[in-house]
Amino acid sequence: MKIIVHDTATTMLDILSRPPAERPDALRELYAPLEGPLSVLGDFDPVQAHRMGSGFPLGDGSRADGSRADDPRLPDAVRRMREAGVWDRVADSLAAAWERIDAAAPGVRHAETVHVVIVLGDPDDHHLTVRSSGYFGLGGLPGALQLFMWPTDTSLRNIAHAAAHELHHNVRYANVAWNPAAVTVGEHVVAEGLAEAFARELAGEQGLGPWTRALTGDRLDDAYERITADVDVAGMGNVFPYVLGDDTARLMGQEPVGLPDFAGYAVGLRIVEAHMAATGLTAAQSVALPASEILRNAGVPTKA
Repeated sequence: MKIIVHDTATTMLDILSRPPAERPDALRELYAPLEGPLSVLGDFDPVQAHRMGSGFPLGDGSRADGSRADDPRLPDAVRRMREAGVWDRVADSLAAAWERIDAAAPGVRHAETVHVVIVLGDPDDHHLTVRSSGYFGLGGLPGALQLFMWPTDTSLRNIAHAAAHELHHNVRYANVAWNPAAVTVGEHVVAEGLAEAFARELAGEQGLGPWTRALTGDRLDDAYERITADVDVAGMGNVFPYVLGDDTARLMGQEPVGLPDFAGYAVGLRIVEAHMAATGLTAAQSVALPASEILRNAGVPTKA
């Protein structure tokens, strides 16, 4: 596997130095390395996705508040990320992650090249800066890995672990079919649990996301019961609330199911830990295993 971490710092500083009207087209250059892997999504516009998601504002009036003024926080944040060595640390983490997976699961299918794009987030986006502790990633499409962050002490400390988490997804979904209409709660929480366990294998407890560590005790027990009762619920429109929690479900226009933020990560990790205890396998060795097998090993009833 060839892993290319693109120099988006230079690209973003260039974008932010341009007149606002030129920034959307310049932003397409930043996302251009992902065009090939993202082509499976059909008519997908990365600039629209950037605007609708947590990407940095373009200052062209596209935000809901209609603001057009340049925001001096943005270039300063890119420089802080660069000074903190974000791009190098992500590259090092991904290299170590692939080395671990390749040794643990020889012959596993994978993208020949993985393009990595690190994007500055919107400092005023509550979902990113508060709910997600300043960072999150997208790695489920083989060959494409995106990391969004607003630089804080937490996000700067954890972004490299997030990269390893996403690479586990990237390899998994080169082997496990992802059908938006058929994907189940069980598959999604197992995938998150495996990726969290894998990041911990590489970096210890600090590799776990803060949302995974935050859910404990009775709240974790309650979430476990709620999620494992519905592991066979299928379809993208139904799955996310179980994984991301009620507040994010509302943000996405989906129906809440009575779960705290990112409950699926902590519950998924509990399931994966039970699977690993039962089989002696690591998360790296389990990267391509069907969710039904992992759930069965963990003692979670499923129709699959």
